[in-house]
Amino acid sequence: MADITVGDTTISPAGAISLRELFAGFFQIAISGFGGVLPWARRMIVEQRAWLNDAEFNEMLSLCQLLPGPNVVNLAICVGARFQGWRGSLVTFGALLVVPFCLVIGAGALYVKYGDLTTVRGAMAGVSAAAAGLVIAMAAKMARSGIDGLRGGFVAAAGFSAVALLRWPIGWVLLGLIPASLILARIFKK
Repeated sequence: MADITVGDTTISPAGAISLRELFAGFFQIAISGFGGVLPWARRMIVEQRAWLNDAEFNEMLSLCQLLPGPNVVNLAICVGARFQGWRGSLVTFGALLVVPFCLVIGAGALYVKYGDLTTVRGAMAGVSAAAAGLVIAMAAKMARSGIDGLRGGFVAAAGFSAVALLRWPIGWVLLGLIPASLILARIFKK
């Protein structure tokens, strides 16, 4: 079956992406981005394989951030469910977690033995900086496609200011910004 386009959104019918493709994609994410896989997930899902477009990815990730648990695991489960139902969710979940699970067990054993070495501490600091840079780059890419003009910029700036600068709890900020953004969208329809 071919993809269906509705407005700016392309919908791939269920089953359009095989279980094997889902496993391969999320396994690639797991081995590529250990420690910070969300930027790799966006790159693979949106840019390389075009399973979702920018808006679909942003919407799905927004939902996944509201759910309990790690965002990227929630995202994997949602992408798997979208294309292959519960089987897809199990496949993407497994593919995403097999490699990190094995690496964490191995790295933990090595860290217990060698964690006091200056070189190891320096390497860990470098890995942390690289992961932070990847997250910032992904946020910038998402902001480019997700912030829709002045209205979106205002909501994004208000959210950033409230959480990052004023240190307000994100739950309360969302309770205020969600209705505000819905009202703005209603007032300034495209």
